[in-house]
Amino acid sequence: MPFTVRSTTRDDWQAMRKLRLEALADTPIAFGQTVENARAMSEGEWRAYAGRGQDANRTFLAAVDDESGDFLGMMGGALDHAGGAPFLVGVFVSPRWRGKAAGVTDALLAAVEDWARGFDIRLQLDVHEDNARARAYYESRGFVLTGQTVPYPLDRTRLELNMLKRL
Repeated sequence: MPFTVRSTTRDDWQAMRKLRLEALADTPIAFGQTVENARAMSEGEWRAYAGRGQDANRTFLAAVDDESGDFLGMMGGALDHAGGAPFLVGVFVSPRWRGKAAGVTDALLAAVEDWARGFDIRLQLDVHEDNARARAYYESRGFVLTGQTVPYPLDRTRLELNMLKRL
C-alpha cells in the first residue's frame, strides 16, 4: 500500500489523537503519558500536539495512507536542550503496518535521521527497559546502548535506556 511521510500540522489533530490513543493502548510503557491523560486533552491541546511538525526545533512526522488518508505511524525528533544529539521521540506504528515488508517504520526513521543530520552526526533515544521489541528494532538499525539511564517518568522504579546512533 502506498503511503506518504509528511510533517504533521495543527489541522491533523483528529488523526493524531486517534493514532496517539492507539499507541498508548498498544504499548503504554513506550510513552510518558497515560491513555487516561490523553483522553482528557482538549481540542486545543491536540492541535498543539499535532502542530509539533511545524516547530523550528523539532520535527514530527506521520506516515499517511495515500488512498484512505489514515495515519499509519508517527515519529518525531527534538533537539536536546543540553546540547547533545537530537532525540528520537513519539515512535509508534500501528501493528498491521509494522515490519520490514510494510516499510512504514523504516521510512519514518529515515526521515527523522535526515532532519537530525541538520543538527548533529548522531541521533539518540530513550527506550523503556522492558520494551524488548522496540529495543531490538533500534539495535537492528544501528543504535547502541550508551550505558546512560533515566527513571521512567510514570514509574520511577523502572528505567529508560539511552541509545545512540551515528548518522
